[in-house]
Amino acid sequence: METLLGDRIKEKAQLTDAQIQEALERQRLHGGRLGKNLVALGYITEDELDALFSVTPTAPQTLEESGLTLRFVNHLVLKHLISMGDFGLTDVAERLCLPTSIVEQSIEELRQERLIEVKGSSGLTSMSYRYGITDIGKTHANEQLAINRYVGPAPVTLEAYQRMVEIQTVKNIIVREEHINEAFAQLTVSDRLLRQLGPAVSSGRAIFLYGPPGNGKTTIAEAISRVFPDRVYIPHAIIVGDDIITLYDPVTHVPVRGEEEKGVDRRWRLIHRPVVMAGGELNLSMLDLEFNPIARFYEAPLQLKANNGLFIVDDFGRQQVDPQQLLNRWIVPLERRTDFLALQSGMKFQIPFDQLIIFSTNIEPKKLVDEAFLRRIRYKILIDHPSLEEFEQVFRKVCESNDIHFNKEIFDHLINDYYRRLDVKLNACHPRDIVDHIIDDAHYRGYPPVMSRETLAAAWENYFVEM
Repeated sequence: METLLGDRIKEKAQLTDAQIQEALERQRLHGGRLGKNLVALGYITEDELDALFSVTPTAPQTLEESGLTLRFVNHLVLKHLISMGDFGLTDVAERLCLPTSIVEQSIEELRQERLIEVKGSSGLTSMSYRYGITDIGKTHANEQLAINRYVGPAPVTLEAYQRMVEIQTVKNIIVREEHINEAFAQLTVSDRLLRQLGPAVSSGRAIFLYGPPGNGKTTIAEAISRVFPDRVYIPHAIIVGDDIITLYDPVTHVPVRGEEEKGVDRRWRLIHRPVVMAGGELNLSMLDLEFNPIARFYEAPLQLKANNGLFIVDDFGRQQVDPQQLLNRWIVPLERRTDFLALQSGMKFQIPFDQLIIFSTNIEPKKLVDEAFLRRIRYKILIDHPSLEEFEQVFRKVCESNDIHFNKEIFDHLINDYYRRLDVKLNACHPRDIVDHIIDDAHYRGYPPVMSRETLAAAWENYFVEM
């Protein structure tokens, strides 16, 4: 990935090989990102660096620029037309997310082959024509649907996708202390932990969060996603050879509303940087292309959907696959920032692996992974039990958010007569769960929820199990 970035910076900023090599050598000695080292050496400015990694995909003006063949566009157009009735050029262009100039070329060829016909016109130009698919066209369309049933926006090429991921890389995100503080403002997190998380997130490298359950590892992982405020472009689909891989997932990807610019290639969607979370359900097959035998096209695996964003492996060690097998699957991508996928034909191809990966576990690390793997995870951060002061802060916040008066005397009673007497460790999740019990009991009995000895006693009895 650094080599690709170096090539792009060299080309766009008109730098020499010697200057790039000098920056790479400085990077090895001092760390940081390639671009920042070039700025430090005075070869480019901060503004020039930002411009290099800010791009909007422009609409192709010709079929060649789209990266697609006329044969492919014709087949995709036919599959759309079979369910459209009468149509115009703009109707088809809207569905394929391609300019009318490219669609017009396809429509004209389909008309000459008598797969479609002109039904009428409100003017003298082809833009005013109304078309309809012929019986021969329907036969051809059904033949194409039997090959694959993808009917959506035109895909982009794998090469175009690789270039876009490279430009939007997470390694170029500037993370400063104020960004971390803002992202964690609503949480009770120690200064020590914030000082650890800041450099870890800024590095763009994998993070291993570990510690006892119920102390906020998942919450912290989700908060890290708020450090990534900017947006990225992802394609609706990618074409590899003759195969289609759908990438945009409305469940996973959050589109940016009201930001569409003129002249943008509409085959791409502007989204907030993706956050993909997988827990105990994660298995190795979810990291491979998923082929739909009925629709006969592929859906992108999780790591492809997470590119340019965040991938959280939650409850690591409780997956349906042996942890070591899962880790072995990640070793090469983590080191080289590339991965390989395989089509049913056996063809393998390379994809970018550009994401901040967070492993979160409450299992002791040495029981999960070997030293070789931990060496590849630069940041290992312990999320431990909260201190008494932090625990009180969390309890206060939970009470405040539920309109319950925080009673310091009752809180001290909880600590002394329950936690200390019964030797129960403080967990960050306890305040929320205890207050939830108080609220449930109050709703059932028809009175406002309050902190009292009686409500705490009932909550404790219902929440904790005597072993």
